[in-house]
Amino acid sequence: MVDPDDLPAPQQGLVVTHFLTVRDVAVSRKFYADIFGGHVVLAENPAIVRIANSWIIMNPGGGPTPDKPDVILTPPAPGDPVSTFLNIRVADIAAFYADAQAKGAHFLTEPLDRKAELRCYLRDPDGYLIEIGQATGMLHGVFADPPASG
Repeated sequence: MVDPDDLPAPQQGLVVTHFLTVRDVAVSRKFYADIFGGHVVLAENPAIVRIANSWIIMNPGGGPTPDKPDVILTPPAPGDPVSTFLNIRVADIAAFYADAQAKGAHFLTEPLDRKAELRCYLRDPDGYLIEIGQATGMLHGVFADPPASG
């Protein structure tokens, strides 16, 4: 039985969740539960994993439905441009990085100092990009350099 308190169903106001179209629900559900210490609220249809103060909702892709006509959901293909990503903030990036690597996560780089924060990226089983960051300089008024113009 699902505990209603674990569901993203506010008594008032709103909550924000993130939906991912995935190739294999079981693989993605395990990744988010294991790497981020998530709690599996619902295993399928859709899978819901509660992570800290948020939820990741996962289902396979599919064609249009009456409430989203002309919309087709698909996971990213290798080489697709990135237009959105999860941004996860941690208190201790070194500890998170070591723990996630030990659990099988593959990072693009080790955490790098970006002045305002330490950050690194990894991809989930479907190729979604995930930023892991720890605020450092921004806590003291030091922010990242603006993007180069041109």
